[in-house]
Amino acid sequence: MRVRTRVAPSPTGDPHVGTAFAALTNYCFAVGRGGDFILRIEDTDQARSTAASERAILDALRWLGLSWSEGPDIGGPFGPYRQSERSALYREYCDQLLAHGHAFRCFCTPERLAQMREEQRALGKPPQYDGRCLALTQAELEANLAAALPFVVRMVVPRSETIVVHDMLRGDVAFDSDGIDMQVLMKSDGLPTYHLANVVDDHLMEITHVMRGEEWLPSAPKHVLLYRYFRWEMPQLCHLPLLRNADRSKLSKRKNPTGILFYRTMGYLPEALLNFLGLLTIPVGEGDEMMDLATMAERFDPLRLSVAGPVFDVQKLDWLNARYLREVLDVDALVGRIADWGFDPERIRAIAALAQSRIERLSDLGPLAAFLFAGALDVTAEQLRDGKLGDEDLRKAYAFALAEFDALPAWDVPGIERTLRALESRLGKKFRDIVRAFYVAITGSPTSLPLFDSMILLGRDLCRERLRRALAQLGGVSDKQLRAWQKAELSEAQGA
Repeated sequence: MRVRTRVAPSPTGDPHVGTAFAALTNYCFAVGRGGDFILRIEDTDQARSTAASERAILDALRWLGLSWSEGPDIGGPFGPYRQSERSALYREYCDQLLAHGHAFRCFCTPERLAQMREEQRALGKPPQYDGRCLALTQAELEANLAAALPFVVRMVVPRSETIVVHDMLRGDVAFDSDGIDMQVLMKSDGLPTYHLANVVDDHLMEITHVMRGEEWLPSAPKHVLLYRYFRWEMPQLCHLPLLRNADRSKLSKRKNPTGILFYRTMGYLPEALLNFLGLLTIPVGEGDEMMDLATMAERFDPLRLSVAGPVFDVQKLDWLNARYLREVLDVDALVGRIADWGFDPERIRAIAALAQSRIERLSDLGPLAAFLFAGALDVTAEQLRDGKLGDEDLRKAYAFALAEFDALPAWDVPGIERTLRALESRLGKKFRDIVRAFYVAITGSPTSLPLFDSMILLGRDLCRERLRRALAQLGGVSDKQLRAWQKAELSEAQGA
């Protein structure tokens, strides 16, 4: 049997180091065994999926040095490799489940479902579908269809059964079917959810090993049932440990930069970052840390993974990147890397266009644009406070902006400006005072090159990191505090 693995990111945001970690793991497992590594785009969430995000994911993985045997950009014998282009297949298999009694149409309204969940919570029960539409008579079903009532398709889940998931790292994991929700398989818009599309695609693409993050382990019994219903052989499952912060919490952008493009912008070498991710899965001895991709594929053994979750230690990444800069590159190669990193002609053209009206001598450009070539800025609390916003307003401005920036579908000038202009009414402060605070946090100075265009050049991830550091200088903001501010805003708006 030829080994076939896949990585299947959703194009709903900036490419995450967790995606790179999963991609590297799947690549090493397949290629190290003479198999195939496939890239699939899971874009059934049409409201959030974007072509720009897909391009960013592919560019980031290529930048790291990963390649794939089949994918949306190069095709292959099992295409198409975007789920949005496979809708007819999912409807066909959904109809099979309906015909054999393994799925049912659910006509419950969002209001009825919300009330059901609220009642379950009040009783201390975990929220899950109560099976109301499973009990519809044939006449009721036909009447609903004739009335063109919107519906979703849910899977039937047997009651009082133990469903066993075999995981390569954890062995057999047992689940009580009474705790498994009757999962929506097909949404009312005719597009599948992750669960149906994932199972159908893995089967049709002949995936032999599914290696994905451990957050999907609770979903595995639903997939076991779907494989049973279709009478398909199930691939081997390996739920990879999640990357962790130093305090063992799940790696998140609240505490650490998580975007692949952040590390590119900061000037990390792709082979160093890939090597670092490999060290999270491949134990090595002291002095044997530097590995190329071929060596990682040769040495990788999933059974040596720890379920505890590896720590994403940025200091170790810095150490490893420094070794590559000093030990691997000669001066000519270093010059080439510097040029590729910061002096791409298009980037320099964009910087020159922003600076042209602000300089009198060419030598003015260095101090004016230095922040565009820096990573973290040494901005002090005193610098941040040297304006007309008090500490709480500054903290609110940065915290609110961070939340909104994360949700922007595209990182562009209109979105950035819209976010900051909204703060004017949210804080009751003048726009120029708000913009000044962001100038200091992002550029290190109250006046500089045009702010919004500079933020585009820096990228979303680096802007996030600078705002996060500015917040930390002012004492930080907890999730609880942010929710309290947002709740107070909502109450004030409702009372107006």
